[in-house]
Amino acid sequence: MMYPYMTLSDETEIVHSQLIEDKGIKKVIVNFERPTDNGFDSARCELPEYKWTEKEGYSDEEIAFFEKLLHSNAHLLYKYAANGGIKIA
Repeated sequence: MMYPYMTLSDETEIVHSQLIEDKGIKKVIVNFERPTDNGFDSARCELPEYKWTEKEGYSDEEIAFFEKLLHSNAHLLYKYAANGGIKIA
């Protein structure tokens, strides 16, 4: 299951997985997706390794921005992943 996290000004939607345990390591998968004229740009990163498993349509500068965003938000992404997403209202 994927949970919404935030939408950036360029319409990039950021969503994250539930907490996934793999070989004793707790992981969160984070997807970035932006609509284009021909479909979508997309990228996917696995935490805690910050391993990019997909990068299509985003520039190196955009990926670097996403990585900084992930480093500063990882603690929240783990919290929300463990609790079934952000609870609003």
